[in-house]
Amino acid sequence: MMYLHTMVRVADLDRSLRFYCDLLGLQEVRRTESEQGRFTLVYLRAPEDLDNPQPQPEIELTYNWDPETYDGGRNFGHLAFQVDDIYAACQKLMDAGVTINRPPHDGHMAFVRSPDAISIELLQKGAPLPPREPWASMEKTGSW
Repeated sequence: MMYLHTMVRVADLDRSLRFYCDLLGLQEVRRTESEQGRFTLVYLRAPEDLDNPQPQPEIELTYNWDPETYDGGRNFGHLAFQVDDIYAACQKLMDAGVTINRPPHDGHMAFVRSPDAISIELLQKGAPLPPREPWASMEKTGSW
């Protein structure tokens, strides 16, 4: 068995692509549009996975052209990404207006939410970074 992708339904494709690509740094690798099915599929990969000769897991953003309301994204669980500098990643997201629900108090782990309320876990690559302000004393907010 091989893990292929995680599918996430999104309400606003442009807004979701801004979050996943511009802010998290994923890259679009292919797109499929189905007029008959009335949907668009966009597949994303982490930059470090693009040149890997082995198949790598992807995120499939599914945008249904007919409006739907998606609630309960929390019951899906979360997506996890390893980052080079958890503080820099969180700062970039926060500067763009994303709430850091679980700040990286320990220099190792943080949680945010996508525009469609999907929980995103960020994990520091390698050893945790030393605790740093404002992160060490930042309050947790919401759920993740």
